[in-house]
Amino acid sequence: MASQITNVKCPACTGPLRYDSESGRLQCDYCGSSYSVKEIEALYADKDAAAQAAMQEAIAAAESASEEERAEQQQYETSNADWGADADKLRVYNCPSCGAQLFCEETTAATSCPYCGNNTIIPGKVSGLLKPDYVIPFKLNKDAAVDALKRFYGGKKLLPKNFSEQNHIEEIKGVYVPFWLYDVDADADMTFSGTRVNAYVLGDERITETDYFNIRRAGTVSFEKIPADASSKMPDTHMDAIEPYDYSELVPFSTAYLPGFLADKYDMSSDQCKVRIEKRAANSATDLIRQDVTGYATCNTTGSRVNIRRKKVSYVLLPVWMLTTRWNGKNYMFAMNGQTGKLIGDLPVSMGRYWAWFAGISLPLMAVLAGILYFGGMI
Repeated sequence: MASQITNVKCPACTGPLRYDSESGRLQCDYCGSSYSVKEIEALYADKDAAAQAAMQEAIAAAESASEEERAEQQQYETSNADWGADADKLRVYNCPSCGAQLFCEETTAATSCPYCGNNTIIPGKVSGLLKPDYVIPFKLNKDAAVDALKRFYGGKKLLPKNFSEQNHIEEIKGVYVPFWLYDVDADADMTFSGTRVNAYVLGDERITETDYFNIRRAGTVSFEKIPADASSKMPDTHMDAIEPYDYSELVPFSTAYLPGFLADKYDMSSDQCKVRIEKRAANSATDLIRQDVTGYATCNTTGSRVNIRRKKVSYVLLPVWMLTTRWNGKNYMFAMNGQTGKLIGDLPVSMGRYWAWFAGISLPLMAVLAGILYFGGMI
């Protein structure tokens, strides 16, 4: 359970604040006030410390209560069943604004109360060793994400009509997805067999000469900020597809960027993700080395050795607009880069529309072909 829950409220009217991607400020939709991230950070520094102390006092008081007192308060018979293994996957918190007790996944770092709408940050999930180093704030708002998804739907002629009608794309959510960013050096040493061919005519003969070469190339390729999503819930293919991010817009992490969005912490360590990243770096390095071998008629790789030297890894949160929907018993996920707008998604295919499209294309072609054969045979 998180040791502390924070609602980021407007100092002017106590309404919930949300991070506005267009202005880069925290906005109150009730009174119209707006604040910079630094202003809210300074305001809540003292409040967080006081809340932490109050929480510790409450925990101590609760632990001092006797078993008899707790037994007297129990008036109804209850089941003895507990959460079992599911308890490890859930966390419980009380909304500071309305008091509602809510459940969330253990990796949830920011959410909102469905009863009062207050945006809630769970610092226990992003503090200490788990605190991200950097964050790229959302640059595109929800309207931009919804418009992009509508355009994505609209351009697909084979998309089942009911799919777009039955899916509420307005429910798209802004999520800060945890990523690891790796800096590595790849030392590559490769050998190749190559040929050069020279052909010429001598008298009545055409002569072809082939020269064979042993080729070696070696070098070091440096990579910075190779991303790997650190959430097992996010498909790697989707997260890879919405790259790249502009890492020049990374800013030091602050919880003030989270209100109004969902956020998760990593559940895959940097060690778990490094194999995929190091393989990616090795493949990129060998591709670059291979491109340097030019001027040969043929070139085949005969040997390859790549040594990865690990330099630095950073923990960051990157903005993604997400929609996960279920249709005809199958899950479909759409993801959009919250900084650049690049979008990827899974779509079903209407077989009825497919065959109608196929018939519309193939039948005229068959008629033209038949006409050509017919008249060609008469000539």
